[in-house]
Amino acid sequence: MAYDRYVAICKPLHYGIIMASRVYAQMAAAAWGSGFLNAVLHTANTFSLPLCQDNAVDQFFCEIPQILKLSCSHAYLREVGLLVFSLSLAFGCFVFIVVSYVQIFKAVMRMPSVQGRHKAFSMCLPHLAVVSLFVSTGLFAYLKPPSISSPSMDLLVSFLYSVVPPAVNPLIYSMRNQELKTAVRKLFAYMLLQHW
Repeated sequence: MAYDRYVAICKPLHYGIIMASRVYAQMAAAAWGSGFLNAVLHTANTFSLPLCQDNAVDQFFCEIPQILKLSCSHAYLREVGLLVFSLSLAFGCFVFIVVSYVQIFKAVMRMPSVQGRHKAFSMCLPHLAVVSLFVSTGLFAYLKPPSISSPSMDLLVSFLYSVVPPAVNPLIYSMRNQELKTAVRKLFAYMLLQHW
């Protein structure tokens, strides 16, 4: 998304050439491939961990830090190594996104039209907000010290980074559609009329 926005704003005349269908396929393959590799490595390692406590996880899904709490061997160090690998991969993506948005904001601030700047910001800021929510809560979940950990806070943080961004993304991007905006306004007006 960040690269697509970068090309659309910083190189609009070359967008059709740069963002060919081959590029979309390569970006999707890279995202799916790295996600699949990450998941397979963590899953394989998790199944090899011996658990010395009960096997109940205080989450709504099996999250790695919660499973590591149940492990009773030093084999969890492999998982810590995999977490470092995952964080390095995520950090690389984060740096790419930040560099893309710095270039985008520099280009937007040079635009003479206020309407053009508004349109560019309205296209970029929702994506940046969702990515920031995902990255900040994900980092907090995986890097927070155990001393400030509590089951309810762990559950809230994992909910924030695993459920909220995927749920909000379609809403944010579909709200740019004028027909959907009109339908939502009509729905709210109808609900208000029914309430009164």
